Amino acid sequence: MQTEKVAQHIVNWLKDYALNAKVNGFVVGVSGGIDSAVTSTLCAETGLDVLCIEMPIHQAASHVSRAHEHIEQLKKRYTNVRDTRTDLTPVFEEFKTEVSLDADQATVDMALANTRARLRMATLYYHAGLYKLLVAGTGNKVEDFGVGFYTKYGDGGVDLSPIADLLKSEVYQLGTYLKVPESIMKAAPSDGLFGDARSDEDQIGASYPELEWAMQMQDEGKTEEDFTGRQKEAFKIYKQYNTANKHKMVAIPICTIPKDLK
Repeated sequence: MQTEKVAQHIVNWLKDYALNAKVNGFVVGVSGGIDSAVTSTLCAETGLDVLCIEMPIHQAASHVSRAHEHIEQLKKRYTNVRDTRTDLTPVFEEFKTEVSLDADQATVDMALANTRARLRMATLYYHAGLYKLLVAGTGNKVEDFGVGFYTKYGDGGVDLSPIADLLKSEVYQLGTYLKVPESIMKAAPSDGLFGDARSDEDQIGASYPELEWAMQMQDEGKTEEDFTGRQKEAFKIYKQYNTANKHKMVAIPICTIPKDLK
């Protein structure tokens, strides 16, 4: 990948889109992970207003410290970057008192994890409306179009997606070029939706290099029968997520009414 040219292409795309939309810049949820770090830095490179928001909900201490480090670095490097913090933990806890938790624990935990993401989405759009900003998405190609590893109308609810055509490995290449803090570059990717430090690999059962490989194999028309051992297992995991989360990756189905019924 021609990293410098790709970075500049995204920066130009972001700036052109914002200027055409007649907005002031971008708002980005900063989690302490590589995707939000790269996205917020690319936004900063446009020279337009960038608001970085921390939105902790019982957040792991390691995530919080990395987010702080990144935001402070950005503010030192770019005068157009500012930040705010919205502690959503009390909101989340109050939400739990008003809904039924009468289901098996795993189901409840997943529903609440998605609720965290949706509370954050609402917070980003509140600030976007307040300051006339666009919500910049932080999803990469593997997450958004491979395994669907995001929350519909949560971190999937954005105005534009600057890194959604980049594989995770390519995001890391941009991270190096954009001087993302080493602590973020070395940290295991995590969605931070469960209040602990569990990684994406812990949840999915396969690493991002494996998922990238499986995505390429599917594009080449390969099937599970073409592989053995760990490759077969990784390909199967990818296919299961890709199939189960297809509803996130395609347009919302519309019931079209026949003309003779109108």
